[in-house]
This record gives sequence, C-alpha cells and structure tokens, in this order.
Amino acid sequence: MIAILSALLPTFALIVLGYGLRQRQFLPDAFWPGAEKLTYFVTFPALLFSNTAKADLGSLPLLGIASAMLGTVAICTILIMVLKPVLKVSPAAFSSLVQGAIRPNTYIGLAVAAALLGTAGLTVTALCVALVVPTVNVISVLACAHWGENDRKPGLLSLLRDVAKNPLLVACVLGSLFNVAGIGLPPVIGPFLEVLGRSALPIGLLAVGAGLDLKAARNAGFPVGISTIGKLVASPAIAAGLCLALGLPGIESAAVVFYAALPCSASAYVLARLMGGDAQMMASIITVHTLAAIITMPIIAVLMHVV
Repeated sequence: MIAILSALLPTFALIVLGYGLRQRQFLPDAFWPGAEKLTYFVTFPALLFSNTAKADLGSLPLLGIASAMLGTVAICTILIMVLKPVLKVSPAAFSSLVQGAIRPNTYIGLAVAAALLGTAGLTVTALCVALVVPTVNVISVLACAHWGENDRKPGLLSLLRDVAKNPLLVACVLGSLFNVAGIGLPPVIGPFLEVLGRSALPIGLLAVGAGLDLKAARNAGFPVGISTIGKLVASPAIAAGLCLALGLPGIESAAVVFYAALPCSASAYVLARLMGGDAQMMASIITVHTLAAIITMPIIAVLMHVV
C-alpha cells in the first residue's frame, strides 16, 4: 500500500498544485488555456508517438485488449441508457451524464500507468487511447446532438472528420505505423520527441487541477453521485471481469482496468458547452470524479495487486 501511494501521490499532488496555482493567481488566467492547448496538440502527441513507435507491439494481446476496453465502453453506455428513467434529469443533463459515464481523463491515465506499470503499462495505455478516444468522442457528440439544447447537429462526415483529426489518435496511429514498418523512432527526431513528451504529464496534470471547479462540485446531487460510482467503481469492475474472461496477462489487465477507472475528461465540459449539454453538471461531474479518484485509484491498485 505504501509503495502504491508513493507512486500515485505525485500524480495527484500535481493536480492539487495546479488548483492552488489557479486559485492564488500565481499565473495569469490566460496561461491555462495555452497550457492545455500545448499539452493536447504538442506534448501528449509526442509522448504517445514516441512510446508506440518503439514499443514491442507484437508481444501484446491486441485483440484481447481491444475487446476488454471497447466492451467496457459499450456496457457502460448501455447501463447509463437503462438508468435514464431513474435519474429523472433534463435531456441536456442526461447528455452530460453520458459523457461522464465513458470519457476518461487520458492525462491522469498515462501518469498513473507510468507510475505504477512502467513502460509496458504505458504502451498498453497508449493503445487504450487509440481505441477509446475515437469511440467515446463519437458517442459523446451523438448524445449531445440528440439531447443537447441547441440546433448544432453535426453530420456524419463532419463528425468522422473531427474524430480523425484528433491529435492523440493521430499520434497513436502514426506511432503504430512506424512500429509495424520497422522504422521505430527516427534518429534526431525520435530523441527530440521523447524529450518533448516528458513535459506532457506535469503540464497536463497541472492543467487538470487548474480546471477543477469546487463551487460546481458543492452543487452535485444524486445524478452526479451515480455518475461517480459508475465511472470510478462499476467501470473498472466491468473491465476487470472482461480481462479475466479474456485471460489477459497481469500488466495488460491492470492497464485496462486503470484506464476504465479514470475520472471524466475536462474536454467533456467544452463539448457540453458548445452543443447544449448541461455545462454546470458537467463541471460538477469532472470535479467530483477527479477528487474521488484520489481515493478510488489506490484502492483499485491494491485490489489489482500492483506493487
């Protein structure tokens, strides 16, 4: 337990630091959108590309990882749909609950994988990113288009084009292509991307903390509580069951379960605001998920026997 906490505490300490810096106005508010943009479009793609390009993908059970990860997303989506009558929320709020059920915070996911599972876990997590990012983006946009309170209804081609341009997905795909082609990390460019990628985790986690909204969290009610239990408890439990059924090895199972246990991504707030979702509820979900994950993720690590 001490070893697990020692590995995870720096990750969550960076989130807390980011929140403190934002509240204390240590940096101007204009800094944080720029930091998020830098992380999303530059440093995280560099980390994902360099990791997948040099990884030993041939030794991984790719079909099992894909089945467990996408199966978890599918089951969680179905469950939130089944619970819709019980939750008794507006259509806009329900679109935000759909996002909360399936969208993972990739920044935290990669940091946790690197801290607990090393390079092998980071590689599996990068594959999870490549599988889950396009899937949950499509589901989230469809949910907001159907239940959101505005007239922005993206066409299928527009939706697919936006997903295809996602920088995290592009980085994973390009890294995998370089890997399969036997190129790996090219000279000069490869080391450059590796150095650049090292800045992704601290900047990304600071930005996560800066985006927390404790005022919104105080207004959280029953639906947000159900969302938190679903994302941080039910989702990893489903993933663990699928990994067990599929016979995935230890590192791969742990990486999949941790990815399923991640709090909701801050990008869900942007989508909710743009497409008529309940942005206030979305802010509550993101903040409560992130704070609760400080407790749930070490417990999951213990249950998964990660040392």
